[in-house]
Amino acid sequence: MDKIKVSVFIDRENKNAELELDGNSKVSDLLDKLSINPVTVIVSRGNELILDDEKLKNNDDIKILSVISGG
Repeated sequence: MDKIKVSVFIDRENKNAELELDGNSKVSDLLDKLSINPVTVIVSRGNELILDDEKLKNNDDIKILSVISGG
């Protein structure tokens, strides 16, 4: 199976990572691999928000931003 490489910035940890995933991976697969609960983050590609079922592409530049809620 083909592999893809994605660049990921995780704001909660202020860290960048390069990951190799299966070619048919989705955002949800990426979050699983990073052990991140999808309800606690917003994921973007470029300047566009993407959903959990969005398919990732080779050389994607992904940002994972923490959702902060309060009362």
